[in-house]
Amino acid sequence: MNQESCLYPDLYVRFLYEFHETRDYFECHELLEDLWMEEAREPFYQGLLQIAVGLFHYRNENIGGARKMFDLALQKLAYYPNHWLGIDVEQTRQDVSVMKGKIEQDPSVPFEPIEIVIWDEVLQELVNHLKTK
Repeated sequence: MNQESCLYPDLYVRFLYEFHETRDYFECHELLEDLWMEEAREPFYQGLLQIAVGLFHYRNENIGGARKMFDLALQKLAYYPNHWLGIDVEQTRQDVSVMKGKIEQDPSVPFEPIEIVIWDEVLQELVNHLKTK
């Protein structure tokens, strides 16, 4: 089975929906933590979880917590190919690195969300389906 045809876990799809649509990063953390535990503590899920926690901290002006989470996420995601589980991991790493650099240079920079680029049409359809519920 190639990666593009694999089924995506429901919690992963729900995470991407919450990440992009509601931007409820605490809920994102909850969803992915459950999946991370189910999947034998898969570092990929932990890296995405840490991005959500970093964004939660950043939005709440906890810059130290955000930087720490972004560092940990980048370390976890460094070992994955540019495209993995339907997302553009390379673009995500770049976006997190840029955001981390901005807040290191100026901790008062206003919060801006990032996007996780979904490159697999099947995954995008699954996420879009949640928008209609």
